[in-house]
Amino acid sequence: MDSRLNKDLENAGYDVLNPLPEETAPPPKQMRLSPINQRRLANFKANRRGFWSLWIFLVLFVLAMLAEFITNDRPVLVSYKGDLLAPVFVDYPEEKFGGFLAVTDYRDPFIQEEINANGWMLWPLVRYSYRTVNNEIPIPAPAPPSWTMDKEQRCVRYPLGAEDPNCVVGNWNWLGTDDQGRDVLARLIYGFRISVLLDWL
Repeated sequence: MDSRLNKDLENAGYDVLNPLPEETAPPPKQMRLSPINQRRLANFKANRRGFWSLWIFLVLFVLAMLAEFITNDRPVLVSYKGDLLAPVFVDYPEEKFGGFLAVTDYRDPFIQEEINANGWMLWPLVRYSYRTVNNEIPIPAPAPPSWTMDKEQRCVRYPLGAEDPNCVVGNWNWLGTDDQGRDVLARLIYGFRISVLLDWL
């Protein structure tokens, strides 16, 4: 169609210029700030406290958005009898692991023994969600941070004491518990996410 149009124009006495192939593509668009916005950005970067506060906030926000992968009472991944499961995304019934409840409690020692005997579990850094109650805290709630206690005291409520496989760093309450035995760090991370998202609405 273009060649026919060019031929018609040439027959009519017009000069037709045929651009080179690299000249037919439009020049790439470059995003450039206006001078006033460039000055605003420079002023913001000059304010080191504000500049670093923004980066700290962004890091905390990203971590809060990934809360389920950082602090959760469900494993991120489970390998069980050859199947790769993602409990962080899917509610698997307990009957899949030999139980009878509608939703699996992965903190249950029976479920853990069954899965570990037929596969493995990949847990988040902190094994509590915002509503998980820690029934193994050594003193009545609210409990102080776990790192303030020695190992014997931290593990006193576990069946095997200090040798119990569940008395590990992942089950620590890093900031202690509230008056209902819920992990303060988990509630802080989830609460921060809700607060920020509500502010943006």
